[in-house]
Amino acid sequence: MTFYTSLTGLNAAQTELSSLSHNISNVATTGFKKGRVEFGDIVARSASQASNRVNGVGVAVVAVKQQFGQGGYASSTNALDMSITGQGFFVVKGGGDAADSITLTRNGAFTPDENGWVIDNQGRRLQVLPTTADGAVTAVGVSGLTGLRLPTTSGTPEATTAVRFVANLPATATSPVAAFDPNDSNSFNHATSTTVYDAAGNASNATVYYRRVDSPLGDTSKYWQAHAFVGDAEIFPTAGPAPLELTFDSAGVLTAPAAPVAFSGGFTLDHSGSTTLGMPFDVSLTEQDGYAPGRLESVGVDQEGIVRVSFSNGETIAIGKVGLANVANPNGLKEDGNASWKLGASSGDLMIGEAGRDGYGGIMAGSLERSNVDLTEELVGLISAQRNFQANARAIDTASSLLQTIIQLRS
Repeated sequence: MTFYTSLTGLNAAQTELSSLSHNISNVATTGFKKGRVEFGDIVARSASQASNRVNGVGVAVVAVKQQFGQGGYASSTNALDMSITGQGFFVVKGGGDAADSITLTRNGAFTPDENGWVIDNQGRRLQVLPTTADGAVTAVGVSGLTGLRLPTTSGTPEATTAVRFVANLPATATSPVAAFDPNDSNSFNHATSTTVYDAAGNASNATVYYRRVDSPLGDTSKYWQAHAFVGDAEIFPTAGPAPLELTFDSAGVLTAPAAPVAFSGGFTLDHSGSTTLGMPFDVSLTEQDGYAPGRLESVGVDQEGIVRVSFSNGETIAIGKVGLANVANPNGLKEDGNASWKLGASSGDLMIGEAGRDGYGGIMAGSLERSNVDLTEELVGLISAQRNFQANARAIDTASSLLQTIIQLRS
């Protein structure tokens, strides 16, 4: 019986050594939760045996329980790296959207894949609750979860239909001698340009070249020609004349054309407000009404877990809210590796909530939760477990010596 009793002690000490070693080896694992071995004594008794004569016969490992205490935090430059402050788990799905692939994790190291899906380092997709563009949640619960995917564009393109320049053309400018040639700077006085867009959102450079024209003898008005190009192709006023003629009165105020002029490029050109005064060439206003789809520029997550993306067209929208999960008995979860867990028979039903509400923790973006292993504490426990092992081994040696003595007495 002594051998058996001490052997249970050896096995228990070995289990504790293994658990401590596992903790120590994962001291740098993001989101890792340490395990604690719990023991229970074993007794042998019969129904007729007196209660004060019951003798213990060893120790058993009752459980190796995860300790879900909060770990420290490490800052990160990745906007999609997140940590949970308080209770809850991130929800991920492995490689697809099947309900039975749900996994819970405290490892918040997420990155987008080549298709824009936000995944962890196992390729599992982060699950969020759908929201409106301003961040209001539109579906809740497990059935409301959906994979987070970053959009590459925002909105639909809009072709340019109107271009406007407000410019001052110097009153002292002289008429060029050379015939107009956009490649010859001596054939025009000044030029300005802006970006225009076609119906598909493709950008082109629209340039207007201004050329002074001499006024007829005795005419106090001032005249300019405007040659318009989109890319390398010249465009013309649809109703003529070509090129566009700008007429200013003696005070330098534009008198014609009085309204925007339609061009063959598909947009109107407006010079209202332009002048010709005794000042240098200057363009005080350039505007056009077309635009391309917004391109993704940045992504961010706030403390409530709302994921917002910003686009090059200035639009910022919410695309989801990180769903947090919890169960009634976290120690009933089955470890799945990589600081993640699956639902177990004794864990209870999966509950999905929002960060900062109903007992769920908050979200801290740009940080990762460190392992909650205290290395000093584990090393002390390692020494204690080693001594327990040695003591049980010594008890076996003692029992062996006693048995040897008994055998010698009988012989």
